[in-house]
Amino acid sequence: MTDKKRIDIREVINQGLLAGLVALSLSVIGFISLLGEREMIAGIFTMGHVFLFAAPVGIASVLAEKIKHENTGKVLGFGFLIGVITALPLIVLIILATSFDIRQFLVNVSPELIHLLTFGQNLVVGSIMLVVITGILSLLAAGLRLLPEIWRRPITSGLAWTLLFGTFSEILLSRVRAFFGRGVAKLVFSGKALNPITALLILIIAAAIAYWNVTKRSKSEQKEVEVSPEKQQKSQRIRVVVGIISLLILPLLLGTYLSEVMNNVGIYVLMGLGLNIVVGFAGLLDLGYVAFFAIGAYVMGILTSEGHLGLGFTFWTALPFSVLASTLFGILLGIPVLRMRGDYLAIVTLGFGEIIRILALSDMLKQFIGGAQGVLQIPKPSIFGYDLTKPEALYYIILIGVLIAAFVSWRLRDSRLGRQWMALREDETVAEAMGINLVNTKLLAFATGAAFSGLAGAIFASKLTSIFPHSFNLIVSINVLSLIIVGGIGSLPGVVVGALILVGLPELLREFAEHRLLMYGALLIVMMLAKPEGFWPSETIKRELHAHKEFEAGSSD
Repeated sequence: MTDKKRIDIREVINQGLLAGLVALSLSVIGFISLLGEREMIAGIFTMGHVFLFAAPVGIASVLAEKIKHENTGKVLGFGFLIGVITALPLIVLIILATSFDIRQFLVNVSPELIHLLTFGQNLVVGSIMLVVITGILSLLAAGLRLLPEIWRRPITSGLAWTLLFGTFSEILLSRVRAFFGRGVAKLVFSGKALNPITALLILIIAAAIAYWNVTKRSKSEQKEVEVSPEKQQKSQRIRVVVGIISLLILPLLLGTYLSEVMNNVGIYVLMGLGLNIVVGFAGLLDLGYVAFFAIGAYVMGILTSEGHLGLGFTFWTALPFSVLASTLFGILLGIPVLRMRGDYLAIVTLGFGEIIRILALSDMLKQFIGGAQGVLQIPKPSIFGYDLTKPEALYYIILIGVLIAAFVSWRLRDSRLGRQWMALREDETVAEAMGINLVNTKLLAFATGAAFSGLAGAIFASKLTSIFPHSFNLIVSINVLSLIIVGGIGSLPGVVVGALILVGLPELLREFAEHRLLMYGALLIVMMLAKPEGFWPSETIKRELHAHKEFEAGSSD
């Protein structure tokens, strides 16, 4: 028993030092001081404070989840100890910065950073406040794990929504000002930050909604009420109608900038739905997916460009050719790689993507596709003579494409072909032994995925009105594959969630300049540790992953 306690304390010390090193690193590179200029709740705390305390709070919460079955005092004590240990490296930094001139070595250790770490107090008082506040926040995070779900979920939901509104308060300020005027904006916001009263209202409302949902679910579980299929269908139809109406009015609420962000997200959703068929359904790792995106864009540019070959096609007449060309190239890629799988398939498709990019960049096809100068003067889509030049108007074209791709993917997933893809993903040899034609199944996967990518490329070309070879680098394929993994492989809603996180979020964080990619990377690391199956995984993948974990845990026992 004594040995177990000593090991536990050692682990707590290690976890506290880890949290301290994370906070110290963020401080030294200038991340905390940069975000310290951005208030989330006026006069109370900044975004710098959120990231300063994020590591100890998160680690204390995770550790408390592991030992919550033990003594309550032990859980709370360990949580407080993690916070105290986290503050120690920061106190050392404060002492060094106030005693010596260390900015010649650590240029980002500025007076503003020390002011933030000490809460505007002197060395002694500020250090004590840092230890106490960090310890209390970690203790509360650990204590939150001990609460029953009926209380824990509302508190967590309220805090999460408050932080979310505070993070994007500047964007929300512009929308509130546009709809309700400056007077209402001044009541809700103080400068660019949330008013404390507004933040409290958001916290209460979000917590009340979460509490209502938890109590409603618990009552239905206690009564064991079985909802009839008719009521389920009716409820599903209502949700679909509400969702469609929300999507239709979204550009009116978002404005020009946010509509442009949503357009970028929509194009990646289109590509993600296509790659999800290849990777998520059929299990074929394709790293050259950007090639089909490029083919669709270049076919659209060549056929519609007013200053290139002058073929005189409109967006609508050129669109089928763009999709058809991408589909044909998808089949051509599939033919030579029919017997390949895993890493070999990934390398071959990677080479295919690079071949397409180099051909687009070379002088050999310059007279047709412009070479390094690209294709210019591509017209915007038009409907009944009205050019869709604004992002709010182009949004609907992308939305229609996404809905069509999502509907086709949904129908294919539950079809006979979809089941063949999934059998192929599990084991090609067994699938072939069961009578599945591997040639047709693989070619249909490549062709369908390429068609969606070509559609995205065609819209992308018309959206930008000019395309260049450097727009079709390998990073595009990596991003599309990443959003599928983050959202959940094989999941249609997961593609949308992944695109929002990996494409939309970095755009919204542009105000943080070069550090936005650090936030982006940290989010991915946390996500992969907390939810390796993705934010919205398919039931099949989720079941397989957790069954594999349970098997490993059982075998280790």
